[in-house]
Order: sequence, then C-alpha cells, then structure tokens
Amino acid sequence: MVGASLAVALKGLKVRTALIEAIAHDAASQPSFDERTTALSNGSRRILKTLGVWADVASAATPIRKIHVSDQGHFGFARIDAAEQGVAALGYLVPNRSLGAALWSRLENPDLSIFCPAEVSRIHAGERSIELNVRAAPGVETCIEARLVVAADGIASAVRSAFGVAAEVRDYEQTAVISTVLPAKFHDHVAYERFTAAGPLALLPLANGACALVLTLSRSLAESAMAWSDEQFLAEVQRRFGFRLGRLLKVGRRFAYPLALSRALKTSAGRCIIVGNAAQGLHPVAGMGFNLGLRDVASLAELLSERTADLDPDSLSAEYDAWRAADRRAVIAFTDALVRVFSSRWRTVERLRNLGLLAFDLLPPAKAALSTLSTGGAGRIPRLARGVALRQGGGAAGSSVAGGGTVGGGTVGGSTAASGTVRP
Repeated sequence: MVGASLAVALKGLKVRTALIEAIAHDAASQPSFDERTTALSNGSRRILKTLGVWADVASAATPIRKIHVSDQGHFGFARIDAAEQGVAALGYLVPNRSLGAALWSRLENPDLSIFCPAEVSRIHAGERSIELNVRAAPGVETCIEARLVVAADGIASAVRSAFGVAAEVRDYEQTAVISTVLPAKFHDHVAYERFTAAGPLALLPLANGACALVLTLSRSLAESAMAWSDEQFLAEVQRRFGFRLGRLLKVGRRFAYPLALSRALKTSAGRCIIVGNAAQGLHPVAGMGFNLGLRDVASLAELLSERTADLDPDSLSAEYDAWRAADRRAVIAFTDALVRVFSSRWRTVERLRNLGLLAFDLLPPAKAALSTLSTGGAGRIPRLARGVALRQGGGAAGSSVAGGGTVGGGTVGGSTAASGTVRP
C-alpha cells in the first residue's frame, strides 16, 4: 500500500518512476491488499483526498465516531468522542482490497512504468546511479538505471538489506488473529479496544453492521484458535470482550499474523530511502502503522517535488531523515509502551495503568495530545496532509526514483521505483 501510494503521489511531478510489484494487486495471494482492514487517521484521509484516492474508497469506509478503551477485570477505561474533538470522525476503517483497487486505478501516468508481477534479481550501486535487474519471467529481464531507490517492501525488506541497512526486531511472541464478527447490537460507529491478560482485542466498526476483529493471542493459543469451531471461537471472543454489543452471532474467515516490532537502524542509505514497514513495522494495537508509512510517503514526495534534475541523494536523505525522525520515534515509542504496559501482570503496573486510563478519560488535553500524535501533527506536517497538492518546483523529467521486487530470495510485496533509463 505504501509503495503504490508513493507512485500516486509522484504523479504529475515529471519524475520518471518505475513501480516494481511482485504480486498483482487483485490477486488472492497479495500480502498487502488482503482481507484485513486499515484504520485511517484524519491526516491520512486528507492525504488520500488530496491525491484523488479518497473519492474512490469513501463509499467503502466506515467512520469511527467514538473509541472505548478498557482493561478486562479492572476499573479503568477511557473514551474519546469525535464530537468533543470537533471532528466528524476520529478515523475511518477501510478494507485493504478497496484501498488497493483505488490506488491502482490512479496509477495511469506517462512518467510511470509498472513491472508486475516482477522481482528484482540484482541491485548494483554505482557512483551516480543504481542499476536494478528486474525479472518478469524466467529468462526475461530488464535493467533499470535510477538515481534513487525507495524500499517499500515490508518488514523483511530485501531492498533495505541490499543497501546494508539492518533492522532491530523485537518479537512480541504474539499472533494477531484477524476476522469479522456480527454482533446482535449495532456498533454505533464505536471502536473498542480491550486489553486482556492474553493480549489486546479490538472490535472496529464496518459498514454493514459487522465488526473487524483483531484478537491478539500467544503463539500457541493462536494456533489452537485457528482450529476451533466457529462456536468455540465466538465463545472465547465473547468471554474476553463481554456483552457491550450483545451476543456475537457469526464469525468470518480467520487469518493469523505473527507480531513483532521492526525498526530499521537508518531510514536512508546512499541512494536508497526506506519507507513504510521497511522502515518500521508496528504492533496493530494503536492502528498507526500505515498512517505512519503514509506520512513517510507524503514527506518524501514533497522533497522530491522540490528537487531539480540534478538530484543530490545526500541532501535528500539528510532532509528526509531529519523530517521523519521525531514522528517515527514518538509513534514507535508510544505503540511499544502500550503493548508492554498492558501486557504486564504486576499489580503496581495494573493499578497505575488503570488510574492512567481514568485520568486520560477526564483530561481533554490528553485526548488532544493523542490526536496530534496519531496524525503526526507534533512536527512538520506534509503539504498533502494539509490538503495542498504538490507541484514540481524546478525538478525536470530526468529525476528518477526506483525500488525492487526480490533480492536474495526476499519477496517484495510493494516497492516504489523511478527509472532514468530502461534497457531490455
């Protein structure tokens, strides 16, 4: 999703771009545009609206008007209301497949070449450009020469590794079981986050009255949960969540995703810029992962719009790194702390966190601060997030950006690239 978003953001900037994608966006095996849903912040909605994408997903999006946070077996809870914050919604829940279709429908661009399905078999870094060998089929290869490579290929980024950038990984030893459930009562556009001894549980409102379910379990329990009957599974979710929405009547297909915190040690290396999950892969507890990645995209696109044909990778990397550092650091720290604090069984920590929830519920400034954090408003806000379209500021069509599919066996789900020269 992040790679395709960048390709859309560069449209009209006369930056020759190649998008290299391993799997077609509408294929059942696509790892990004799958059965999951994504919670978009208001800042992300504004970026997508400015790019012309929001109009195509608005009908599939469900507004989140309230958020209710609770801790199972304890007194603490917190509520956030869109009306109190002076906004129409706190965010929107969008099916990934709808978002994927909307992004790909916007990729028609004379300056864009799409290689899909394709993988990168080799990356060679020269002094003034990068060469990528792109393999579309056995024996069919194209050489792309680009001034910049953007790694947008996920947590196990092969492009990032090819540029010698390692990532710090903290295994949470948890698995997210993703599904949909139909409750007896209408969700009334409330998103529920409930912390339990086994991990957080989220029920998020969908357009048809159903709820997206994110159930975090230990690895061993998640393996068992995938084999439970629908009745067993619903009974366990009901036990953890309670009856705020009445009885849970139906459950959809289940999907399991191991959870870890991944943080690239650098967000750039030479002529490579690292964005999205390739830069930071987060626990889904706060729903901030794609929103953070989309701000990476908006920031990078703005910087590229200001560059001339003589793209200086050192100044671009330095400015990108500096721009993204504070937002990235704050969101990673907040998400990780949330997981750690609400996973702790120490009585003192339990008491303190419940007092903290109550204090948060009673303090409007705390809610406003969280809203600022979730939209990246604490630092420099990209023009796209302010509703301002990008214009080329002196850059010529010769500027180029590129990124690749599979390097050394690592599959790239969605990388962004722009080519200076393409040679069959």
